[in-house]
Amino acid sequence: MRYLLDMRALVLDRPAPAVGGPLALREVPDPEPGPGEILLHATACAVCRTDLQIAEGDIEARRLPVIPGHQAVGRIEAVGRDVTGWTVGDRAGVGWLGGACGSCRWCVSGRENLCEGAVFTGWDRDGGYAERLTVRADFALRLPEAITDLEAAPLLCGGVIGYRALRVSGIERGGRLGLFGFGASALLAIQVARHWGCEVFVVTRSPAERARARALGAAWAGGYDEPVPVLLDAAVTFAPVGDVVVSALRSVDRGGAVAINAIHLDRIPEFPYEQLWLERSLRSVANFTRRDAAEFLDLAASIPVRTESEIHPLADGNLALARLARGEVSGAAVLAIG
Repeated sequence: MRYLLDMRALVLDRPAPAVGGPLALREVPDPEPGPGEILLHATACAVCRTDLQIAEGDIEARRLPVIPGHQAVGRIEAVGRDVTGWTVGDRAGVGWLGGACGSCRWCVSGRENLCEGAVFTGWDRDGGYAERLTVRADFALRLPEAITDLEAAPLLCGGVIGYRALRVSGIERGGRLGLFGFGASALLAIQVARHWGCEVFVVTRSPAERARARALGAAWAGGYDEPVPVLLDAAVTFAPVGDVVVSALRSVDRGGAVAINAIHLDRIPEFPYEQLWLERSLRSVANFTRRDAAEFLDLAASIPVRTESEIHPLADGNLALARLARGEVSGAAVLAIG
């Protein structure tokens, strides 16, 4: 029998600018796992731009109050009824996709990321900016032992969704790939692309990010005012800006695709049809599947993918969001909880 306690959590009561500190640190009741759920004692949770967009209201909250955070790692403290495959003490990860119906045409065709009944961690259900959280056992992620908790947390959204974006772009091994924007997700995606032998061209406004891209093996790195020196086979955009999508489209060769890795994007400006013609295409990237997560985590351990993180205590969650909003985070911000 577990004795219920209060736990510390960062709670979003209403959206507000990050500079004003929209999250309240308070004690809330310790959650209990329901049927089919596990209870994690969190050790780390990475801070994602989607968390920032929910906190500031760019993405409309689905429930309030809510505990944000969808890149959490922890140890299982309790298991609910009907849980199989997990035991107390196991390490598990939590990602953005918190559940799907399992029976619709999207789920049965391996596209659970498109399920209309899908629920999302830190948006529909409480997330990882807390000392404990409950997770659907069938959507908990197994983590390679070679990756530590603080290293694993940034992989669980930026890494997995970046991997899916590479797949959606259709880039083939050895191809010419463009990465437009070079934040936490692109830092991980370039390592996979280089492992596949791709020639990578990075476009970003930050001189420091260009230098980091070159250090990670980019063939070229430049600003948005510079033309990419070759035509690309595929591109992925990471910046939530419509102008960047058009810039990427201008840079791909005939038959190439641009994968838009964003849950929120401002308006795409008008552009001439000639830039899309010759079977170029635009593809959005929506969420990820458990298969994506399993494939990427195994690949990340074998490459191995290296993460760049700045570590904050749970109490400094507002500071981490504000630094992310100002573009001051190098790599990923991670809340060290346990």
